[in-house]
Amino acid sequence: MDILYSVVIPLKNESGNIIDLIHELEPIMDNLTKNWELICIDDGSTDGTTEILTTLLNEKSFLKVLFFQKNYGQSSAFEAGFKAAKGEFVITLDGDRQNDPADIPTLVNLIQQADLVCGIRKKRKDNLTKRLTSKIANKVRKWFCEDGVEDTGCSLKIYRKNCLENIKMYDGMHRFLPALFKIEGYRILQTAVNHRERVKGVSHYTFFNRSFNTLADLWAVRWMKKRHLNYSLKHEPSSSRGDGFQL
Repeated sequence: MDILYSVVIPLKNESGNIIDLIHELEPIMDNLTKNWELICIDDGSTDGTTEILTTLLNEKSFLKVLFFQKNYGQSSAFEAGFKAAKGEFVITLDGDRQNDPADIPTLVNLIQQADLVCGIRKKRKDNLTKRLTSKIANKVRKWFCEDGVEDTGCSLKIYRKNCLENIKMYDGMHRFLPALFKIEGYRILQTAVNHRERVKGVSHYTFFNRSFNTLADLWAVRWMKKRHLNYSLKHEPSSSRGDGFQL
């Protein structure tokens, strides 16, 4: 059975959200009328998420779960999910239900013209501190990385799997995947998506882990952009005699 879409969701202590999220996601993906899978990554949860996912494995044939031995962070969770994905396209969203699965068909339509489609949370349903922090961080990142992406912090995205395979992940780099795609010359589109209030669970992000910890990552992405190899052949190599060619 060929899978077209792989949905990847990292989870850490989301026992209050995961059942509702899967019930909401399932009919939307089924309506796409293509084979799909859901890959949940349990990133060292301690609140019962592990037990819920274990039970769901026996109920949902489309579900796969990767259980981390401890909390390794969102970049590691995404990387593990990307490697496990069998679909031609990889869809990502957060496990806190603030991303709206109803927006997935819009992203699916746009990916036909791109290699990555990013959601933009136009009407954020977060507190004032989180909104201001995110707005400043996006402005700084957009200027520093020159990626043109409005809201890289929105996890609702769809990627071409063959492009993802050419991207090397590092800790913290999940925030900069659009910039890394841009460096490789891939096509990026953006679209407005719905954003919802968190009604269950607690946010795992603070001003400190979303701001100061990204400064070194910004410099790393900037360095990659400046050092990226860009060259073209002056002449195509001969295929008949194995003649040399010039750069």
